[in-house]
Parts: sequence; C-alpha cells; structure tokens
Amino acid sequence: MVKLNKIYTRTGDKGTTGLGTGERRRKDDLRVASYGTVDEANACVGLAREQLHDHPELDAMLARIQHDLFDLGADLCTPPTDKPLPYEALRIVPAQVARLEAEIDRLNADLAPLKSFVLPGGSPASAALHLARTVTRRAERAMVALEAEPGETVGAPALQYVNRLSDFLFVAARWVNDKGARDVLWQPGATR
Repeated sequence: MVKLNKIYTRTGDKGTTGLGTGERRRKDDLRVASYGTVDEANACVGLAREQLHDHPELDAMLARIQHDLFDLGADLCTPPTDKPLPYEALRIVPAQVARLEAEIDRLNADLAPLKSFVLPGGSPASAALHLARTVTRRAERAMVALEAEPGETVGAPALQYVNRLSDFLFVAARWVNDKGARDVLWQPGATR
C-alpha cells in the first residue's frame, strides 16, 4: 500500500520526476505525459461520476474504471527493466480488458444503432463522459507515440485497455442520455 507522509519533496523543482524504477525523467517526457494524461482522464471520470445520481450500475462501473486507471498509471510509470525492483510492477492484464468489453456490451444492448455521429451533450452526465472519452483518446495517442520511441515499451493489454475505455465512455455517454433518446445528433452542413 502507498504511504504518503509528505506531499512536497522538492525533487521535481528542476523539471524532472521519478519513475517507479527510480529513474529520473523530464516532466515533458512521453512516458510522463502518458501517465499524466491517464491521470487527467481519471479526474474526468470522477467528474462524470458526480453527475450520475440516478445510475448506480454505471457509477459502479466507473468506480472500477478509476481503479483501473490508477493501475494503468502505475504500469506506465514503471517501464520494463533488467534491474530487479523491490516490488512486483503492476501491469494491466487481459482480464481488465475483457471486463470492460463485457460492460460495453451490457450498456450497448440497451441502445438503438446510430444513424449519425453524436455531439457531446444531451445531459450534464453525457457531456462529462464525452469529455472523459476525449481525454482518454489523448492518453491513447501519447501511449502509441511512447511505444514508437526507440527503447520504450508499452504493454499490449495497456494499449487495448485505453482503446476500449474510450469506446466504453462513448457508449456510457449515450446510455446515460436516456439510452440514446436525448442524444444530440450531428446534422452535416446544418449551419451553412
């Protein structure tokens, strides 16, 4: 379990931060940007949860997702290393991806097929879930860029998880909009 006695350490005052391996990296490093954006997505999920007063089933799903996102941040913060660590590195596992897929299927079963793209909105909860979705997509882009860097690795389950999460958040945003009845549909060229 994590124990934080002191919130500020001054170790990052020169623009670096410590990874789970103890290695120092610049705060604008792609790995740091990746887990920082995952943290931002988690905050957006927390904001969305505050809008779900009448949806305990979805709130429980999002609570699990928030824990998963901390797992994902820990995964990204601890790159694979040949040096022994004093602990077992936490990694996203296929079971977390499978659970997310099952929850997507559960919510999507209540929705009619789309006939147009959906604009973010319709309800405060839906708008918040769409915001979480777009931040999750940004995290995914950062993770893909990190994976492409020489000498960097991102686990396949981590990439799968973040990809499924944005799908989940899209379906959840529609589901919370009275199961799609309050969706705001894009009307191409409507404002010309």
